[in-house]
Amino acid sequence: MGNMFSRCQSLKELNLSNFNTNNVTNMYGMFNECYSLKELNLSNFNTNNVIDMEGVFEGCFSLKEIELSNFNTNNVTSMKDMFYDCHKLKELDLSNFNTNNVTNMRGMFSECSSLEKLIIR
Repeated sequence: MGNMFSRCQSLKELNLSNFNTNNVTNMYGMFNECYSLKELNLSNFNTNNVIDMEGVFEGCFSLKEIELSNFNTNNVTSMKDMFYDCHKLKELDLSNFNTNNVTNMRGMFSECSSLEKLIIR
């Protein structure tokens, strides 16, 4: 799924409720530069096997809400630039994120100028 929707700059809505992500290992840049997306619900994503989440939401300037409550990050090693340039995000709940295996978080929240609340464990 690396770069799957990358640079879909006019994409405003996306329903991924029927996506089967059971075997996905790479989400690198999946929504990179989806400038027009305002909300994204990924609560149905199975991320048990994902290793790379680098830049998944990078450059999603308009993203205000994102649902990641079911993300399993036990095997993830890179979260570099994951939310980079998400200017309109005010709150992120990452309380379910396990970062024990993450070796790179550089720039994870860089340029998140509106971020007021970050929930982590």
